[in-house]
Amino acid sequence: MTPEGETTEENSSPANVAEQRRRRKIIYIVYLIAALDITWMFLQFSVTPYLAKKLGFDTLWFGYLQTMVGVIQLFGGPMFGRFADLFGARAALSLACSSTVVFFLLLAIADNPAMLFIHKLPTVFMHVLPSSQMVVADLSDPDKRADALSKLGLCFGVGMITGSTLGGHLNTHYGETFTACVGAVGSAFSLLLVLKFVPKTTKVQAPTNTDSENKSKSLFSVGEITRLMKFPGVMSTFLVKIISGLPSGIFQVMFSIIALEFFKLEPAENGYLMAYFGIVQMVIQGAVIGRLTSRYSESSLLLLSVGVSSLVGLAQANMQNVFQFCITVVPMMFSLSVFGVITDSVLTKSVPSSDTGTMLGLCASIQSLLRTVGPTIGGFLYVNYGISSIGLIQFVVNIAVFVHLLQNRLRKTAEQKE
Repeated sequence: MTPEGETTEENSSPANVAEQRRRRKIIYIVYLIAALDITWMFLQFSVTPYLAKKLGFDTLWFGYLQTMVGVIQLFGGPMFGRFADLFGARAALSLACSSTVVFFLLLAIADNPAMLFIHKLPTVFMHVLPSSQMVVADLSDPDKRADALSKLGLCFGVGMITGSTLGGHLNTHYGETFTACVGAVGSAFSLLLVLKFVPKTTKVQAPTNTDSENKSKSLFSVGEITRLMKFPGVMSTFLVKIISGLPSGIFQVMFSIIALEFFKLEPAENGYLMAYFGIVQMVIQGAVIGRLTSRYSESSLLLLSVGVSSLVGLAQANMQNVFQFCITVVPMMFSLSVFGVITDSVLTKSVPSSDTGTMLGLCASIQSLLRTVGPTIGGFLYVNYGISSIGLIQFVVNIAVFVHLLQNRLRKTAEQKE
């Protein structure tokens, strides 16, 4: 199945066929760019925790470092989304890839704690994945959007496997500086792909002059955010995304510390574990989500993902070793993948096509919010109550969200019958 779906007889004219092919080519190139970006990011995950430990960071200070990234991207996400809507896909992806190059160059020369904080500053513009989501959302049909977005998750899995394995080996054999330089060169290659293949804009229809006059042109506009939140279903979906995603977000941002201290993994072993994550995600994103979205409603899949997430939290609260954790990885990646794809699909469909970039920027800011509060909360819980406390909180919170979503669904079903 193509990202846009099959062409119909009505749309089978030579011009439409050529347009479909052009869209497919752009989407496939964007998939490649996203896979490469995730590769470089997971390569970086094989560097930062071990470099931080060498520079004297403890769990608390590493949490501060992660919190700084969350704060920066929390404000950068909405601005970057608006930038993409106003200036087009090529400008947005070029800015994101250029920032990634600077990020890795600063990491390569980080030889003291201050430089390790400074190298995080370019993350304010490092939003390659949201930019890729914007392009896919713009060029895919609404009824195929969830499946098309899920293919980005497949790219995520490829990048996770490649980046984790490559980063673990490079860091073990050549050190942190060389590994960071590889990331810088790779990000520069991604930038060249953007400049060569991605068009200036991917919006199907440009907004009318009246719309343009009525909408703010500033990169960060509270009025624009408020306007989008007033569309039906947007605010409630955002609240679910934040509340349900917080506990699992805490675990994710703390995982590098958990792998280092609780599981006591070496860089290469951590790379293998992350590669295992990637394989599981590739299977789920490539072979499962597309079939699920074609058979079941988005509301049903959202309910399922939250329910599975609660069970994952209960399992994590009771795990004692890496083997037990590997068993929980399958349902964990399933719930995270389905939850992310479905919520992003619902939110982009709830707003006009001219605002998909801003909406996806806001979605990215939710992840940044989780990374902002997650390290502080996670560090406190881990140090004082152990890893089991993080899992128990995920179980309780997601059970509550599950009950809320189920009650809303039953109420809507009763109203429709009446």
